[in-house]
Amino acid sequence: MNSIDIGLAFLEGLALIVSPCILPVLPLVLAASVDGGRRRPYGIIIGFVLAFSVFAIVARKVVALLGLDLDIIKDVSLVLLALFGLVLLSARLSEKFSALTQGAASFGNQLAAKGGEGLLSGVMIGALIGLVWTPCAGPILAAVLVQVIRQHSDLAGNLVILAFGIGAGIPMLVIALAGRKIMGRLGFFTRHAEAVRRAFGVLILASVAYIASGVDAQSLFASRSKVAAVPAAELKLQEGLSFPYDAPQFARMDHWLNSPPLTMQSLKGKVVLVDFWTYSCINCVRTLPYITAWDKKYRDQGLVIVGVHAPEFEFEKKLANVQAAIAQHGIHYPVALDNNLDTWGNFNNRYWPAHYLIDRDGKVVYTHFGEGEYDVTENNIRYLLGLKGSATATAAAPVAADDSGYSPEQTAETYLGYGRAESFGGKQRVAHDALHDYRFPAALPAGNWVLSGKWNVAAEKITAGKQGAALRLNFKARKVFLVLGTASGQPLHASIRLNGKALDGNAGKDAPAGTVTVGRNTLYELIDQKTMHSGLLEIQAQEPGLEAYAFTFGS
Repeated sequence: MNSIDIGLAFLEGLALIVSPCILPVLPLVLAASVDGGRRRPYGIIIGFVLAFSVFAIVARKVVALLGLDLDIIKDVSLVLLALFGLVLLSARLSEKFSALTQGAASFGNQLAAKGGEGLLSGVMIGALIGLVWTPCAGPILAAVLVQVIRQHSDLAGNLVILAFGIGAGIPMLVIALAGRKIMGRLGFFTRHAEAVRRAFGVLILASVAYIASGVDAQSLFASRSKVAAVPAAELKLQEGLSFPYDAPQFARMDHWLNSPPLTMQSLKGKVVLVDFWTYSCINCVRTLPYITAWDKKYRDQGLVIVGVHAPEFEFEKKLANVQAAIAQHGIHYPVALDNNLDTWGNFNNRYWPAHYLIDRDGKVVYTHFGEGEYDVTENNIRYLLGLKGSATATAAAPVAADDSGYSPEQTAETYLGYGRAESFGGKQRVAHDALHDYRFPAALPAGNWVLSGKWNVAAEKITAGKQGAALRLNFKARKVFLVLGTASGQPLHASIRLNGKALDGNAGKDAPAGTVTVGRNTLYELIDQKTMHSGLLEIQAQEPGLEAYAFTFGS
């Protein structure tokens, strides 16, 4: 269970108080809190958190089962909110709406009468508020659901959602309690009920327009604050470690390429960038143009880049495969094969890719994990080298901005071998390390994959046992990548279809005309839809022996 994810979900819930989504809910919370006893505000928040949590848990299951598009759900929710805003603007529509909801109101009043000080009625009202408000929170909820998917159990996922609901409920409790005191003393809202109703109608419509525009005020403020904190012209160590530490040693490398074996002691006096990577990792591949550009640009200035190749799959341990990848990507800096992950362990590393920047005294002063922050990393390289002025545009700029990789809406990385496999949508039980005949189900939930024909499912890969063996994946992304290999070492072929049709203009660079030729074990780009869309991918082996390891995606 990842307590960090639970804590982040709680903070994301707290952050919703600054979202325009909260505006349509405030009048409901304030008005409901005034009536009833002192316990009612607490009941409202309890009901709100419980309803939101249950709704989110059920929605996660239903959306996955039906393969629904979250963008469509959000759009429908905005339409309903806009209609509700129009109802509030019109006295006639408001009267009809009140008539339609009179039964529910009477039921709520009965609960309040039976609930003593109103705790039970507050729970009921809070639950209704939670269900009304939940669709509006769709964009942030989608980000939370990404964290939920990463959990290893339903319990951990449910705790993440519950933490998010509690985080959103706490500031609303404060509003409810304060609202009782304020509204209990002022009669303004009762004397000007029609004007207040219309004002909230306008507020709701403005909120809908704001949300539909897609503007993210928080990200704008974050970007501005970051620029303000680190002026472009200022040359200093950016985002450096508070406590630099001695660089760990290179340990038990299997091979050194492009260089004799190096040690941290021999690199004293140099600025060193250690890059943990593996050649079939799409995130690592996207960083290579930047790293090779830095090597070319700063090698003569005193920079030494060491690529520590830390394999994820067995085939990545083979020297010939790594040599081919080095040639393919034009890598001329030293690369060491850490096949037993000894150096990985010395650095206590957990990520691909991971960058450790070491100063001339042998201290790790800056780290970055994953893609991005290339300007910060280059600035820090220049700072440690003692160069003057800020960095100019790096020659690595050819990496397209729209191919930057991750989006919270896209399908998560999907492993196929039973050692780490998730989201298998077939009705049959997966047979481990044995050839078995599989069948496609009638429907495939979003994010799930399934097999048809004869496949051998091993710990880290699946292998086609017969011509015509097929694999389907229900995904959402712009690009689809798949690590493929050939069991025989001879080139194999597979046909690719999208939504039951030929690829046409959606073919990835490695699947021209809808056919991928697998000559070696590596990463293949199968689909490029140009923009993010949901789709049903089908891969059919034209010969037995085709190996498939893991899907990754790009936005």
